[in-house]
Amino acid sequence: MPIRQMKDNSEQHLVIKNHLQNTMNPIQRTPKTAQNGKGPAAGHEPHNTKQSRNHTSPPTKNKGRRRGRGGRKSDQGDVCMRPSSRHCTVAQKPVNPGSADILAATSNGSIQNDHNLPGMEMGFPTSSKSLNFASRPGFGQVGTKCIVKANHFFAELPDKDLNQYDVTITPEVTSRTMNRAIMAELVKLYKESELGMRLPAYDGRKSLYTAGEFPFSWKEFSVKLVDEDNGINGPKREREYKVVVKFVARANMHHLGQFLAGKRADAPQEALQILDIVLRELSTKRSFFSPDIRAPQRLGDGLESWCGFYQSIRPTQMGLSLNIDMASAAFIEPLPVIEFVAQLVGKDLLSRPLSDSDRVKIKKALRGVKVEVTHRGNVRRKYRVSGLTSQPTRELVFPVDDNSTMKSIVEYFQEMYGFTIQHTHLPCLQVGNQRKANYLPMEACKIVEGQRYTKRLNERQITALLKVTCQRPRDREHDILQTVQHNAYDQDPYAKEFGVKISKKLASVEARILPAPWLKYHETGKEKDCLPQVGQWNMMNKKMINGMTVSRWACINFSRSVQESVARGFCIELAQMCQVSGMEFNPEPVIPIYSARPELVEKALKHVYNASMNKTKGKELELLLAILPDNNGSLYGDLKRICETDLGLISQCCLTKHVFKISKQYLANVALKINVKMGGRNTVLLDAISCRIPLVSDIPTIIFGADVTHPENGEDSSPSIAAVVASQDWPEVTKYAGLVCAQAHRQELIQDLYKTWQDPARGTVSGGMIRDLLVSFRKATGQKPLRIIFYRDGVSEGQFYQVLLYELDAIRKACASLEPNYQPPVTFIVVQKRHHTRLFANSHRDRSSTDKSGNILPGTVVDSKICHPAEFDFYLCSHAGIQGTSRPAHYHVLWDENNFTADGIQSLTNNLCYTYARCTRSVSVVPPAYYAHLAAFRARFYMEPEMQENGSNSCSNGQNKGTRVVGESGVRPLPALKENVKRVMFYC
Repeated sequence: MPIRQMKDNSEQHLVIKNHLQNTMNPIQRTPKTAQNGKGPAAGHEPHNTKQSRNHTSPPTKNKGRRRGRGGRKSDQGDVCMRPSSRHCTVAQKPVNPGSADILAATSNGSIQNDHNLPGMEMGFPTSSKSLNFASRPGFGQVGTKCIVKANHFFAELPDKDLNQYDVTITPEVTSRTMNRAIMAELVKLYKESELGMRLPAYDGRKSLYTAGEFPFSWKEFSVKLVDEDNGINGPKREREYKVVVKFVARANMHHLGQFLAGKRADAPQEALQILDIVLRELSTKRSFFSPDIRAPQRLGDGLESWCGFYQSIRPTQMGLSLNIDMASAAFIEPLPVIEFVAQLVGKDLLSRPLSDSDRVKIKKALRGVKVEVTHRGNVRRKYRVSGLTSQPTRELVFPVDDNSTMKSIVEYFQEMYGFTIQHTHLPCLQVGNQRKANYLPMEACKIVEGQRYTKRLNERQITALLKVTCQRPRDREHDILQTVQHNAYDQDPYAKEFGVKISKKLASVEARILPAPWLKYHETGKEKDCLPQVGQWNMMNKKMINGMTVSRWACINFSRSVQESVARGFCIELAQMCQVSGMEFNPEPVIPIYSARPELVEKALKHVYNASMNKTKGKELELLLAILPDNNGSLYGDLKRICETDLGLISQCCLTKHVFKISKQYLANVALKINVKMGGRNTVLLDAISCRIPLVSDIPTIIFGADVTHPENGEDSSPSIAAVVASQDWPEVTKYAGLVCAQAHRQELIQDLYKTWQDPARGTVSGGMIRDLLVSFRKATGQKPLRIIFYRDGVSEGQFYQVLLYELDAIRKACASLEPNYQPPVTFIVVQKRHHTRLFANSHRDRSSTDKSGNILPGTVVDSKICHPAEFDFYLCSHAGIQGTSRPAHYHVLWDENNFTADGIQSLTNNLCYTYARCTRSVSVVPPAYYAHLAAFRARFYMEPEMQENGSNSCSNGQNKGTRVVGESGVRPLPALKENVKRVMFYC
């Protein structure tokens, strides 16, 4: 089912109000200067870029600033931190010396917000053209230099302007495939006459592009198409279409050339879009996915994987680049429908009636699928399935004349086609629309080849698809080069027509391998610090730097196959591992291990909770261990929802397979998770506690992570879930608290970052996730954040402007609501994993340049050649590969009021990847973004089933008071997280 996408309309973009500009940015700075002896990107004019940014927010100036490895020397007055074990002191002066203490808390912990700030209503101008993203401050120098190859191929820019024409087809056609067929026929008929020998590229909708002008500015054409679905010998149906082609505009390629040279800040999206469509014309002639590239592999339940490729034209520092990557997708197997259904519900369906659940499963799988009839010889008429009949085939009758003479489906097919329906107990397929529905027996139909499956895959199918797509780097590189060779761009008529020339070689790119950071562990361990090797280390001879105490715990066993003695033995082993790792862990549970049935999860959890409270005379249970069946359906989600929103319990789930096969590595990882859920730290960066992290250690800095997860394809009403986490310790920046919010379906902008509501007693009250997390940072550290670093996950390039403008404004309003003129400088970084850039070792034979999996080494960073011509972005592969080809994370600094250097933000991001709490490996995405993703995923379990079915969207940051209205429908809060849960990393 198609998904409603958020429209990307620059005229509807949000921008920050002018009246906010004067109050929200008291700190000023000069434009970024060259660093490490290197100037800005070629042709870049930083002064002009910064000036253009002034329209949205004035640049800050600080003439006394020094630039080092991403650091700066603060020029703010002296205020010492509260007494603690930390050694860092803070040099600062108040943002507003005359204002009251920021984040001043009342006795009950709430925030006083008596002042009314002018102009804080949520109103915005409607243009974003004055905003420019952060420009590249120079190139990084830290790390060991090396050469890597990237799956980018240089594309030579055509030297002629391109023309755009509007296309109107009558009668209107909704299918892109049919539109393309109509246009292909038009070109075939009129190319040598009316079109002046031009070969146009068509986007399948409303736009047509040419490399030279047509000999007309407006013309109407007549095109007749034969409906091939009617079969070979059957009567052909001919349809006539009117096609009007009208000149719209000329795309100036000179603008694109200036942009690629770094002389213009704004990307000419029209020119890039045209080139993308031209290159897609090359591919659509062969299809992006094909069973011929590699033999399809079965995924189960009537699906198979097809291999294909992805391609996209991108502006880079080396000019235009064609990014090509291998891809796999699920397709519906072209089986007889009866075989497809047998795979879904079991082969015994031929000898038994269908159950209601079988019927629902079949209907869901086949709705919208195109089938062809097989009972008419060479006549292979195609239909789209709209549903299933409620009655079996043997009971279906229909009128055959005006006298309401009835005939059964069985009789009709026998008399009309000589086709005997064997399985009359099965329902028929309904095809066509509701006004004129036709019935087709399942055994008379076959699924048409080449239909992409866009619905949710089950666990087995995902596993099977991953096995197919999992290619070692050497093999993936080989297949990419083969694809380029096979596509033969140099011989393609479209490439010749538009003057596009594509290189056949992978781009060679200068890279650097950033050093791994030293990690600090507890002084009582044999190893007090550790330097990870190739992105990995272990807990041997080490103790957690802040091991927590678990005195009161219980265990609940939902697995029938796990005997009580086995469960007890597992708990003893886990308790011992927690102790060895540096925690204090009571070896005895509060009550004996309690066994329960999964379907009674709520009753069982409340029993354990109440029994434990009675045993401890009212003291809270600190930890609940839960043993779950390996295949537990909704049990895990139900347990987390009840524990975290109802009982206020911190829980740790363990699967049966791990209970039976106790692994030291598994126990060590579970101990890491338990410790952070209890509020501890496993390790911290040595540089953090030594106050040596530039632009983090000098003044109190809070690091945010944010993500929005959307419903699966096919779920067209379920809400999207937003999550925001923020560091709660400084200078360690290791512990993160998280808040979650449900919002409108497929809404990417996080609605609850800042909000206001009317209180009968207090008037206008401010709240939202940013504000709440700033307050909790103050409570936890005794410091007010004087710098904000915001990692935002899950944003596509087309949404950069909208997300930055809306969310940066929300951050500023949240800050200003706490204290007048409180505006700590913000660095806003988008984290992208869903891209197609892959990096390969320059030589796969050189073992010193790869990890065990054959991937590039962790810490490999690229900020040149394949990166943006002028903006501040980089690719970072921060993790060691396990299997397949590593995907580097792409970081794009959209806004930077902290004046990070390239080295500064790259090193910080890489180092943070070693602080992920759940394992002793560096991870592929910066942890705050990773934690936000985990929290958003967890929150989907909190939604009650009717919320998803009825589509009633909800939004909450864990407080029921903050209901927000989106559009015309009210949004209901998610169940509130219990206070003790919100304070810790419950999502780990």
